[in-house]
Amino acid sequence: MYSFSTRSYFIATPASTYVNNALAYGRTVVSYLCCFACEFPLDFSEKVEHSVVDVLKRCRQQLYTGSGQWRQNAQIILAFSWEKLNTGTWRDVDKEWRCLYSYGCLFKVAALCRDDASSATVQEAIRTCDLGLLMGAAIMDNILQSFVRILQNDIGKRHSNEENPSEGVSAQKMKVDCVSVPVVKQALAVPRIHCPSLESFKKDYLDPQKPVILEGIIDHWPAFKNHPWSIEYLQTVAGCRTVPVEVGSRYTDEEWSQTLLTVNEFIDRYIVVKDASSLGYLAQHQLFDQVPELKDDICIPDYCCLGEGDEDDITINAWFGPGGTVSPPCIKILNRTSWLRWLGESTFVCIPLRTPRNSTLTNYSSYTTLVRWRWKVQTWCDSQSL
Repeated sequence: MYSFSTRSYFIATPASTYVNNALAYGRTVVSYLCCFACEFPLDFSEKVEHSVVDVLKRCRQQLYTGSGQWRQNAQIILAFSWEKLNTGTWRDVDKEWRCLYSYGCLFKVAALCRDDASSATVQEAIRTCDLGLLMGAAIMDNILQSFVRILQNDIGKRHSNEENPSEGVSAQKMKVDCVSVPVVKQALAVPRIHCPSLESFKKDYLDPQKPVILEGIIDHWPAFKNHPWSIEYLQTVAGCRTVPVEVGSRYTDEEWSQTLLTVNEFIDRYIVVKDASSLGYLAQHQLFDQVPELKDDICIPDYCCLGEGDEDDITINAWFGPGGTVSPPCIKILNRTSWLRWLGESTFVCIPLRTPRNSTLTNYSSYTTLVRWRWKVQTWCDSQSL
C-alpha cells in the first residue's frame, strides 16, 4: 500500500575568471552571483554579531579571489547559524538566522565546486543546497534552487554515461503489503461525485461543510499525460534530493523520530525493500516547493478558488510512504483542504469539530471512507476537518 499526496546574477567580468575556470565539469555554479564582490548583498541587522558578518564578508571576498580557507569559514557560519536555528521553538527563529544559514550553504557549495568535483562531492553540494532550502530562507532570488538545477543536471549526465540502459531504477519492484481493509458502513461512507460544477460543490458540500470525494477532476494533469508518475520517475526527477523522513508508525509513539535521507535512499529503504524493523514516511512536506519540477506536473483544483484567501496562500504538501503509517486524529481549521492520492490506499475518518472532547471515536457521528487507488488520482475535499 503506497500513497503520494503532490533577477538572475551573472558573472561576465574578468574578476570572476578564476571561479569560472575552476569548475572542471563545465558548469559555473557561481555564474548566478553578482559581477563584483562589492555588489554581493550581505544586509543584516544588528541582531547578527559584527564578528559573524566579518566572516561572511571574508567568504565573499575569497569567493571572488579564490584565496584563503573559505570552506572552513563557511563551516563556521553554518555551525553558528545552526545553533541559532535549534534554540527555542522554530516559529520563534528570526528570519535573519535562517538567511545566515542559507549564506553559509551558498559559500560551502561554491567551495565544494571550485575544484574538479567527483560525483560524491556534487551529491554533497546538492545536499547542502537542500539543507539551505529546508532550514534557511530564500536569498538572492532563491539562488540555492538555481544551484540545485545545475548540479542535478551534472549528476544526471554522469549517471546516463555510467549506467547500463538495461539496468537501474526501472528494474526495482515495490513490495506490496497485504493489509486488512476496514469495512465502511454505507451510511457513514463519504459520497463520491464526478466533476461537479463549482456552484453545486459550493452549495452541497463547501457551505454545509461536508466531506466529499471528487473523482476525475485532475485527469488532465501532466503527471498523467505528459510523463506519467512512477517510482522511477520520482527517482529520476528528485532521487538525489534530501528530504525529511519520519521514522515510526505514528508521531505520537515514543520511538518515533525524524531523519534526513535522499529520495533514492528513502525509496530503497522503505518502499522498494521495506525495512521490517521500522516504517519511514515522508509526511506533510512541501516537496513541490523544494522540487519545482514536480510542481510543474500538477495544478491546483479549481474548487480551491471557492475558499478564502488568494491562490498564493495555498500550501501544497506531500505524503509518501508504505502501508502501516498512521496519522493520529487532528483538527484541520483551514476552510479548504484537499487530499490528492497518486497511488495506494488510505482510510479517512472525518469527525465534526463540535464533537465533545470526552467522546470516543466509536461514539462520533462521522464520515468514513476507504480510498483505494492504483495509478489513478481522485480527490477528497474537506472544508472542515479530517
